Amino acid sequence: MNNAMNSARRYLCISAVAGIGALFGGTAVNAQGAAKSVAKERVIKIQAKKFSYTPNRIVLKKNQPVVLELTALDFTHGFNLPDWNIRADLPSGKVTTIRLTPDKAGEYDFLCDNFCGSGHEEMNGKIIVVD
Repeated sequence: MNNAMNSARRYLCISAVAGIGALFGGTAVNAQGAAKSVAKERVIKIQAKKFSYTPNRIVLKKNQPVVLELTALDFTHGFNLPDWNIRADLPSGKVTTIRLTPDKAGEYDFLCDNFCGSGHEEMNGKIIVVD
């Protein structure tokens, strides 16, 4: 019984150290006590307004976690990234957060899918994922 309690305590300590490492974006420790690096999320702010996204061309690294912070300035726009099955409404004046980790290199189109006027068809952009 004493060995079981010691194993449980050891696991709890390792888990706590791993959690602290992840919290501060440094190095975490796995269950075997080996160090592993924790990937930091890259934050990209995107503004949407009739009839454009800024920026409309975004370069990402494969396997790097990303947070897109989208803000519509004038209208409830949409954000649709069909190749990744990601879709969100962007209410005017509010930040919409999308977390993703691209796992395949390539070029992917995104677009507004809430009709916003005569220039709506041109409201699009591209995400480029590199190795």
